[in-house]
Amino acid sequence: MNSEKLFEEAKKYIPGGVNSPLRAFKPNPFFVERGEGSYLYDVDGNKYIDYCLAYGPLILGHANPQIVEALDNQAAFGTSYGAPTEGEITLAKEVVDRIPCADKVRFVNSGGEATMSAIRAARGFTGRDKIVKFEGAYHGAHDYCLVKQGDGFESLPDCSGIPLDTTKNTLVVPYNDEEALTALIDAEGENIACIILEVIMGNIGFIPPKPGYLEFLRKITEENGIVLIFDEVITGFRLSRGGAQEYYGVTPDMTTLGKIVGGGMPMGAFCGKEEIMDVIAPVGPVYQAGTFSGNPMSVVAGISMLNQLDDDAYANLEEKGSYLRGAMADIVEDLDLNITPVGAGSMYQIYFNPNEILNSVDAKASDADRFLVYFKELLNEGIFIPPSQFECNFLSTAHTMDDLDNTVIAIEKALKVAFEK
Repeated sequence: MNSEKLFEEAKKYIPGGVNSPLRAFKPNPFFVERGEGSYLYDVDGNKYIDYCLAYGPLILGHANPQIVEALDNQAAFGTSYGAPTEGEITLAKEVVDRIPCADKVRFVNSGGEATMSAIRAARGFTGRDKIVKFEGAYHGAHDYCLVKQGDGFESLPDCSGIPLDTTKNTLVVPYNDEEALTALIDAEGENIACIILEVIMGNIGFIPPKPGYLEFLRKITEENGIVLIFDEVITGFRLSRGGAQEYYGVTPDMTTLGKIVGGGMPMGAFCGKEEIMDVIAPVGPVYQAGTFSGNPMSVVAGISMLNQLDDDAYANLEEKGSYLRGAMADIVEDLDLNITPVGAGSMYQIYFNPNEILNSVDAKASDADRFLVYFKELLNEGIFIPPSQFECNFLSTAHTMDDLDNTVIAIEKALKVAFEK
């Protein structure tokens, strides 16, 4: 069956025909047959250079041979035990060695579970109930974080099915706004357990912290006894060996990681200072558990991936990222387009917006309809990026310079179509 027919069949059994709304686009998503290196192959016989990479974690590309070998070897010994393995210690040591804030780590099953658990730990550690997040930031689809800004600093549910009472302890401010956060902490500081942030807001495109903002966050949280949590589900192990906190030189109290810690397999983790992590059961009073947590398949994949992410790998990613972003900037200038290429390391995006993007309000002023024309034209040219103006694009070590050169040609064609040049 081809993608169109598979989508019609899927809609009979799966809400909307997809198992995540991010995968839905009109007239229908393509259905993947396999992935290899920097490429995806669909059931219709098409080949795409992939810059979605499962929304970021496949930093070594698809079906990395060493990860595949590790999974094959582990599968022969079993896929889950409900009991500890030595591999969990090996992977934990690697995380603690790489992440500056990490004294201890607890493995979970997803990035969303990691953020939910880190927030619970922060509440247990401080004895406070309220949390602060930034408008437009995504920390998983759990009730405390699936919120938007209401009147003042209070939040409202961001979708149906979330009771207003559930979100009353979540406070929301714009990102990169020191004045707004200072006012909030002046009013509520003694009630705030933690501030959680995507260091680079990657679920609304690519919004980095403005110079000095992370230092401001570190200072104001220390002064007010507030736990600072960096959500590095996207940036962890990607932006640098030690993630965004190493890249920017600011160390939080806790960090959350997503499936990149499991080599792209279902996994997450939260880590941090020993005194905070030791509030977690069984040594502390904060309950957190998961039957599949630290499962051996994800663990061996994570170990294999991290063993391959050495200094040479990061230099390679930085070189390719700089090349692609530079070429994009040249195209935008040559075509005289009033849009904004952004990115760092192996991450990039183009905002269809002429202005500097500092927060979610700025980002949402972008021309999402024109971006969709750009996306579909790239797809026609054999380039796959996330089908949204408000997602980030990613490079892997598997991308070649030929891939990048072909992508640059496709980007120029797609921008000409989007702007009818």
